[in-house]
Amino acid sequence: MSWAVVYSRALAGMAAPLVEVEAHLANGLPAFSIVGLPDTEVKESRDRVRAAIIQSGFDFPAKKITVNLAPADLPKESGRFDLPIAIGILAASGQIDPSALQTYELAGELGLSGQIRPIRGAIAMAEAARQAQRAFILPQDNAFQTALLPEAQVFGADTLAAVVAHLNYEQPLKAINTEHLHQYPTEISYPDMADVCGQQTARLALEIAAAGGHSLLMSGPPGTGKSMLAQRLPGILPPLTATELVSVWSLQSLLPHGQQQYQQNRPFRSPHHSTSAVALVGGGSDPRPGEISLAHHGILFLDELPEFDRKVLEVLREPLESGEIHISRAARQATYPAKFQLIAAMNPCPCGYLGHSVRACRCTPEAIVRYRNKISGPLLDRIDLIIEVPSLPASDLIQQADGESSCSIRERVSTARARQYQRQGKINAQLSNRELDNIARISREAKQTLAGAIEKLSLSARSFHRILRIARTLADMDDNHDVGNGHILRAISFRRAL
Repeated sequence: MSWAVVYSRALAGMAAPLVEVEAHLANGLPAFSIVGLPDTEVKESRDRVRAAIIQSGFDFPAKKITVNLAPADLPKESGRFDLPIAIGILAASGQIDPSALQTYELAGELGLSGQIRPIRGAIAMAEAARQAQRAFILPQDNAFQTALLPEAQVFGADTLAAVVAHLNYEQPLKAINTEHLHQYPTEISYPDMADVCGQQTARLALEIAAAGGHSLLMSGPPGTGKSMLAQRLPGILPPLTATELVSVWSLQSLLPHGQQQYQQNRPFRSPHHSTSAVALVGGGSDPRPGEISLAHHGILFLDELPEFDRKVLEVLREPLESGEIHISRAARQATYPAKFQLIAAMNPCPCGYLGHSVRACRCTPEAIVRYRNKISGPLLDRIDLIIEVPSLPASDLIQQADGESSCSIRERVSTARARQYQRQGKINAQLSNRELDNIARISREAKQTLAGAIEKLSLSARSFHRILRIARTLADMDDNHDVGNGHILRAISFRRAL
C-alpha cells in the first residue's frame, strides 16, 4: 500500500482540532513535500523525519513523498507533526500495518536520532482524543501530564522505534494512569499569616477575599506589609478541585516546555509593572495565554498598581467581568479562560506617605489627583474590596508576631466556600446579578440600609451588586442563612478607602 492516514491534533487556543496526516508514495524522482498550510517549523520536519527514520533502523523510501495535513485551511505550527508524519511514511511503505493506526492519535517532535521530544498542548489534545474514543501516543514527558485524565487512554514513548514496535504489536507501550501524578509536587509551601504583625483589618479583608473569591486593592505607605499580605493569600486558599486542576494544567501545557509549572496549588502570578498589555492578557500572531489566563483559578497580584501603564490596566476590565479573554488576530482567534482573583497594592500618593503617622507627605493635591487618576473609575468599580493598610506603631513592630496561622484561616475559608458550593455550585464572586438577587436573601432592615448607602454615596449598579456579594460572603463566614444589616454595613466599609 502506498497511502496511509495518521490522526493527530492541532492547537487553536484551548481547542485541539483533528488533523489527518495523509502520506502518499509515488514513482518518480525522490522528493519530499508537505502541503496543507504548514508553518516554517512544520516544513522543516522533512529533514528531521528523514534522519529519524534512518537512524531508527528503518528504510526511508526513495520515492516521491507527499504529505497532506488536512483540513488545508487550518494553520499547522510547531514540531508536533513530526511523529505522525514519520509513522505515515512508514505505514505507506509497508513497514507498519496501516489498519493499526485507526484507533490511535499521535503527536511529538522528533530528534535526528529518533528520540521523541516534548511538545505543547498535550492535555488539550489528549482530552480531545478521549472524546473521539481514540488512544493517544505522546512523548513520555508529556504523557505523564495527562495522568489527570483518568478516562483518557494515553501511551508515552521515548523513541520512534518504540512507537513502531507498539503499532506492530511487538512490544507494547505502558499506559499512563493516575499513579504517575507523584512525578509532580503536590504542594508548595507558602509564607504563613502568623508572620504578619498587627493589620487586623487587612487580615480580615484578605480572609473575606479568599472566602468569596473577591478582588482586593490595598492602599498604604511603603513598608506597611501590603506585598507581605498578598504573598500569604495562596496559603489560606483551599486546594484546587479535580476539574480546576485539569483546567489549570491545560493552560500550563500550552507554554513552551521549559516554562511549564505543574503543581497542585492555586497559581500565583506577580508580573512586573513594566509588563505589556499582550503579556498580561495574551496575544501574538499565534495567540498564547497571558498572565491573566495563567492565573486562572488563582491569584494575579499587581504590586505598585499606578505604575502600570493605564492602557495595560484597562485591558483587565472585560476579563474581570466575563472570566475569559477573546484574542482576535487577522489569521487566528483564540479564547482562554481567565477566572482570576485580582489582588493589587498601591501607595496613597507619589511619595507614599500621605496619612503616615510620622513622616509628612510632600505631594501637592494636584500630584495626588494625577497619581490616583492613573487607575480609572471603571476599573476601581470592578474591584470588590478597597482597604487602607496604615503604618504600624513602633510598639507593634517590636513585638513578636503572634497572629493566627494560615492553616486555621484556611479551615474557615474552606468551610465558607463549602457553604457556597452547596447552595449555588460556585463561589460568590462568580454569581451573576440575577443569581445574586435570588440567593442574597437580604433582610428588610439591610435593604433599607443599602438603599440609603446607594443614594448617599452615589454608587453604581455594579458597586451595588459587588457590595451584595461581599455581604453574602460575610454571612457565609458567620454561618448565617440571611444577609443582615451588619453584613451590609461592613461590606460598604470595605469599599470606601479611596
